[in-house]
Amino acid sequence: MADESKSYGVAWFLAGLGVGALVGILYAPKSGKETREDIANGAREGTEYLRARTREAAENVGAFVDKSKENIGVLVEKGKEHVGEYVDRGREAVDRGRAQWEEFVERGKGIVADQTTRVGAAVDAGRQAYKSTSESETHEY
Repeated sequence: MADESKSYGVAWFLAGLGVGALVGILYAPKSGKETREDIANGAREGTEYLRARTREAAENVGAFVDKSKENIGVLVEKGKEHVGEYVDRGREAVDRGRAQWEEFVERGKGIVADQTTRVGAAVDAGRQAYKSTSESETHEY
């Protein structure tokens, strides 16, 4: 919106410049040669003004582009840092999960070994009881 008002301002300036030149020609009696020189000088001044403004606009756009590139570079670097942090956090979570898993596996192995011992002891006790019951029954007959 502000750019449009600037361009309209330039257009009105140029229109005023032209009207001023015409009024000057009408009310300033000069010879034809002097008038032509004045018109040529006015045209040269207008042309130079437009060239200067165009050059200034191009420099401003170039500066804006350069600054935008710098800002984008900074944002990209920040993004890379954030991604690196997230990757590190993910690795830490995986490592913690792996450590917990290994702990659970070791606990499970311990429980299985304990149960194996208990079942083995129960089987041995059952055999012993069977033998003692069998022997006592054979003596009774």
